[in-house]
Amino acid sequence: MRGLPIHAIWLAQDDPKKNTAVKLSKRGQIKLHKNFNKLPNKGIILEPLCGKIFGPEDHSILLNHGGSLVGLDCSWAHIEESVEAVMKRTRLVPRMLPLLLAANPVNWGKPSKLTTAEALAAILYLIGREEESKRLLSAFHWGEQFLTLNKEPLDAYKKAKSSSELVDLQFEFFNIDINK
Repeated sequence: MRGLPIHAIWLAQDDPKKNTAVKLSKRGQIKLHKNFNKLPNKGIILEPLCGKIFGPEDHSILLNHGGSLVGLDCSWAHIEESVEAVMKRTRLVPRMLPLLLAANPVNWGKPSKLTTAEALAAILYLIGREEESKRLLSAFHWGEQFLTLNKEPLDAYKKAKSSSELVDLQFEFFNIDINK
């Protein structure tokens, strides 16, 4: 099984010394892009505001159709304008993750406040590439904790037969107020 091409768009909005995408790029585990013109043409971009969860229907984009996995690396403080700017300039398919807890030191335990590394690793896990997911997270002292903290939901999400089933599963693991 060949490795999945993994990329990240880096908007340089936070400290590069603490940035997970920069670290993964330096280790040769992902390709970092500052220039939108160099992004892959086919694949999934992780975009936390799009409203459509990455589900089983999307796996073939990455596994069977030569698509790339692309993370959007920006500050949570600038998420709305960052998403708007990026999505105007790409044809990649936007998807968001189902609810998971962050294990990174800045947002530990907060639902969906993941680093780029956590988000990319979650997708790898969901498509059955657990070893690649672990390898990606091994760059961080807290990386293994992400998989431990989210083991039950990740395993359940991975077994879901549809996006709608996956959306419903979130309520089994997280107390979500949909009116917020």
